[in-house]
Amino acid sequence: MEMHQVRYFLAAAEALNFTKAAELCNVSAPSLLRAVRLLEIEFGGSLFNRERGNTHLSELGRIAFPHLCQLYEEGQQAKKKAREFLSLNAATLKLGIMCTIAPDRFVGILEAFQRQNPRVTLNVRDATAIDLEKALIDGSLELAIYCLPGGAPHERTHTLPLFKEHMVIALNTAHPLTKKSIILGSDLNGLPYLDRLNCEFTGYAEEAFVARAIDGPTVCQSERDDWILAMVAAGMGYAFLSETSVRYPGVVARPLVDPEFWRTVNLVTVRGRPNSPAVGSFVREVMRTKWNGGDAIAVREMRASPESDMVE
Repeated sequence: MEMHQVRYFLAAAEALNFTKAAELCNVSAPSLLRAVRLLEIEFGGSLFNRERGNTHLSELGRIAFPHLCQLYEEGQQAKKKAREFLSLNAATLKLGIMCTIAPDRFVGILEAFQRQNPRVTLNVRDATAIDLEKALIDGSLELAIYCLPGGAPHERTHTLPLFKEHMVIALNTAHPLTKKSIILGSDLNGLPYLDRLNCEFTGYAEEAFVARAIDGPTVCQSERDDWILAMVAAGMGYAFLSETSVRYPGVVARPLVDPEFWRTVNLVTVRGRPNSPAVGSFVREVMRTKWNGGDAIAVREMRASPESDMVE
């Protein structure tokens, strides 16, 4: 069954005249009759009773009519949705952002993207880097922003590095260690620690601390960085965060060295997966954003290597 056959049948059923139906469909009468005849062969019987001056639906035609009406309407709706999707008139972009990245790093990008694509709905999910990667691979997300230190990217992902930042120690403003310009791992030995459960360095950083025999009591654990920072401000202990995340009254940051950690935040998609125009538009917005005062790392790498497959 072809969709044009359904359209011709519906036009004939409305006009009850094959010549008028052909005019409505902008085809010749023989073409319309041939299409209706093929439809009748497929249904196994006549859809019209053809009497001189009195063409009308047969019993089979009356039974088929509402079903073919629904089929044609759903087909038209599907085509409309597809056109809207491909033209960015209406779509949903499923984006994941690592929960340890402060929202203010990306709100400007989201605002600029929405302004340029006003009918695209942004569905933003915040989660750990591991959970975002899983969601990206299984198709729950179209793209994600995260970092996974200490390991190679998943073989199915395409990674565009955005910026790199130092991991620091967050301290209460009255803490004695704030007098130092840098913090050695040994300075933290025996001090109360506030554990960020969603930290992307969990396990990876601990190995470095254990290797240096650095230890101390963990006084509180939380999945939320804002709670950890509030506890730092209250003087309950120190925390380990990225330098741009330490923005809280009563809290200051000092770079951690020996061991020293950096995190590279990436824009990640799945290799070979067809992407919507919304994804391309978002990638372009991210790539033209200035990160820590400069271009995205991927942009700089592209300039240094013209063979790069970065999405423009």
